[in-house]
Amino acid sequence: MNELDQFLKRDLKVRYCVRYADDFVIMHENKKYLENILPEISYFLEMCLKLVLHPDKVFIKTFASGIDFLGWVHFPDHWVLRTATKRRMLKRITAHSTPEAISSYLGLLKHGNAKKLSTKLEKNFLSVTQKHKPEGFI
Repeated sequence: MNELDQFLKRDLKVRYCVRYADDFVIMHENKKYLENILPEISYFLEMCLKLVLHPDKVFIKTFASGIDFLGWVHFPDHWVLRTATKRRMLKRITAHSTPEAISSYLGLLKHGNAKKLSTKLEKNFLSVTQKHKPEGFI
């Protein structure tokens, strides 16, 4: 995917792009610009990397409506956990609520606006798992 990064930066002169593995977001203030570079990106991916953009996963949205990326919905001034991510997390915690798992999720939640959910996890799960600590456990 380095080739895509270089193509976006050098050939298309994209200033604001974030990529993680095969997911990427390109930001620009002009919607027409994004519409114009989309076919070029698609062509590059098909010809050079033998990849195809998923037709149901390409969106041109405004910042105000939020950008769904890597389990979070990103807004200009905050991030919120995607609803499906939240449900999956709560389901996994309910099935396996170890102190380590709870702490891991609490660490994840610190990266966005999830104070209410963090408090709920600490209250409902962490306090319960800490009551059953083995002797000598710190």
